[in-house]
Amino acid sequence: MVEPVGNHYVVARRVYSENLFNEEHKKLPRYHKTFLDHLKLYFRCSPQRVKKIALRLFPVVSWLPAYRFKEWILSDIVSGINTGLVAVLQGLAFALLVNIPPGYGLYAVFFPALVYFIFGTSRHISVGPFPVLSLMVGEAVINLVPDDTDGNVTNSSVIDEQRVMAAASVTFISGVFQLALGILQFGFIVIYLSQSLISGFTTAAAIHVLVSQLKFMLQLTVPGFNKPFGIIYTLESVFSQITDTNIADLVTSLIVLVVVFVVKEINDRYKAKLPAPIPIELIVTVLAALISYFAKFEEKFNVAVVGKLEEGFQAPVAPNVDYIQKSIGNSISIAIVGFAVAFSVAKVYSIKHDYPIDGNQELIAFGLGNIVGGSFKGFASSTALSRSGVQESTGGKTQIAGIVSTIIVLIVILAIGFLLAPLQKSVLASLALGNLKGMLMQFKEIVILWRKDKYDCVIWVVTFLAAVFLGLDIGLAAAVAFQLLTVVIRSQIPSCTLLANVGRSNIYRNRKDYADIYELEGVKIFRCSAPIFFANVEFFREKLIAAVEFNPVRVLRKRNKALRKIRKMLKKGELQVTPKGFICMANHTHESDEELDNNRIEELDQPPNMTDLPTQINWGSDLPPGITVPQVDIHSIILDFSSVSFLDFSAIRVLQKTLKEFVRIDIDIYIAGAHEGFMDKLERCAFFDEEIKPSMFFLTIHDAVLHILLKKDIASCPKLKLAEEKSSNIYTIKPSNGLRSWECTPTGKVEEAGNVNPICIYLYTYLFVDNLYSY
Repeated sequence: MVEPVGNHYVVARRVYSENLFNEEHKKLPRYHKTFLDHLKLYFRCSPQRVKKIALRLFPVVSWLPAYRFKEWILSDIVSGINTGLVAVLQGLAFALLVNIPPGYGLYAVFFPALVYFIFGTSRHISVGPFPVLSLMVGEAVINLVPDDTDGNVTNSSVIDEQRVMAAASVTFISGVFQLALGILQFGFIVIYLSQSLISGFTTAAAIHVLVSQLKFMLQLTVPGFNKPFGIIYTLESVFSQITDTNIADLVTSLIVLVVVFVVKEINDRYKAKLPAPIPIELIVTVLAALISYFAKFEEKFNVAVVGKLEEGFQAPVAPNVDYIQKSIGNSISIAIVGFAVAFSVAKVYSIKHDYPIDGNQELIAFGLGNIVGGSFKGFASSTALSRSGVQESTGGKTQIAGIVSTIIVLIVILAIGFLLAPLQKSVLASLALGNLKGMLMQFKEIVILWRKDKYDCVIWVVTFLAAVFLGLDIGLAAAVAFQLLTVVIRSQIPSCTLLANVGRSNIYRNRKDYADIYELEGVKIFRCSAPIFFANVEFFREKLIAAVEFNPVRVLRKRNKALRKIRKMLKKGELQVTPKGFICMANHTHESDEELDNNRIEELDQPPNMTDLPTQINWGSDLPPGITVPQVDIHSIILDFSSVSFLDFSAIRVLQKTLKEFVRIDIDIYIAGAHEGFMDKLERCAFFDEEIKPSMFFLTIHDAVLHILLKKDIASCPKLKLAEEKSSNIYTIKPSNGLRSWECTPTGKVEEAGNVNPICIYLYTYLFVDNLYSY
């Protein structure tokens, strides 16, 4: 019964142990599905299930019939044209990161976007090349097809063809891996890449992109170094050739960079006032191509230009098996990073516009997109926040905008690609760097993370350093391993605290945090705020021993040694038992611990046995001369397991051993707040026996505390004063100042929890309150 009284509430109920609660409130029988049941459910077939699978596999079928043509079509067309123009330029620019001719970047834009329209679940992301992913593919390509040191034009064209094939093969196998993960419902894999890890990784990738584009901005011959510390070797190669810089390319790059950064800053600062972002990439590209063509930069200054783009599409090709075998690790990294980036961007827009996205279906969509793109000699695709931002901010409502953008790319591929032939590669390199502003600004997160969560800050820094110096593939693996290690460290060193009653209520908090605390004498309440498993169970045991301020094993052994001494003294007649205690009849000769052990050390860890003694020994009273044992000032320990989500088998064994050590020195152990199914697991693991019983479990800490008050006979609580006034069944409670100074006069035998009259629960509950209560 819960009775509200103003802003207070009064609860009247019995003290519940777990067993009593389950007896009084019958549990409903539940059938837990087996693995076979899940398989049957997964593979069952019905018309409704077929329809559901079809709609999930082809999301376009569900949203296209509901398309609001009159309301959305104009916005989607405008958005698609803007996005398509940006996608064309980014495709050309990011192809340089892959170390293949720029024209192949258009294939990486066209095919994945077309496939995503049919299979994707996000309505706003723009699918295509992403600088980080392009750079990862480029590193794999350099590893498979190293640079030619001879400088022969024929060899250069052959190497370009081999690299195109290598990029296509890596992309194909990445798509296969993504498709397999999607079919096997592994969309949750993205949860292992935290936001801190992704931020640090993309920032490191931005540094790699910056360094990789220096050779195009300066027009230097810099070989690829796809190995640990490759970035240092690349910088060394650049600076060793710095005197050979093409000044025209350098000046053009700097001008383009400044213009792009300034205009992008204007777009960000005045995005609320601008009807659409200024398409600076398009403007710069058109101007640069016109100036290069009419000023004849290639002839006069020997600048590197895009050159002739092949018109139309090439026939699809099968991936090269040799390349696949050598790049499995790179392909897996590319698949995971590509999906993680795309899913995180898609999730932002799904939350903003309130529609669901399916992680598994996204894996299938990107997997099929990369398989088709790789077959047509494209490279790996994902999405870029800048390009998706253009699609969403210019009014894009659905993936119809994506289809319009692919039409723009198609026009460039089939008809007007030749107009980009005079464009300098240094301009494309500058455009690629212009898209890194957001990623480079992520350095500011270090200070923010340090204030909010130092673990996340360390993950960011380690990820960044690993990806910069070890390379993106090895760096990502090292970062994920380090991140998982931090999880183990956090769990291995859980927060363990002693609790106390706050405000004389049923609320228990860390006793160090509050001044108005009350503690029962002889009772320790210990909380562990983490799962207990093989890696931290010893830490839990050490913290518990430190909290109670004695080692139960040492106390037990000292007591058993004392019993051996007493038995010897009684046998020799050196000790006599009287009603007042032990009397020493003669001088006892001191014996060493080794002599007392007598090669029976294992007996010291057994429960003390006093059945053969003429009297029971009170370890807190005076003992015979020459016999001392550690004093124990507590009689009960309550373990708060409300934050313990699970125990593994190793932890259960250690916990059982630890609890027995306390029980054997006459300390009562109680466990409160254990989650559902906790006791069932303990029973399956044979946790309970003659010493450890299910009756030690209670629903809450307060239930355990009240049970301890009721269990301890009133005679054992001389400081507890409880006056009973019988007048028409009215009871009056007269407590004094808090738990530490309660006084009590017994009114009768105190019963065990579960068999107590509810009125007694009222009496003991209201002992937590200083005022006078009558009822």
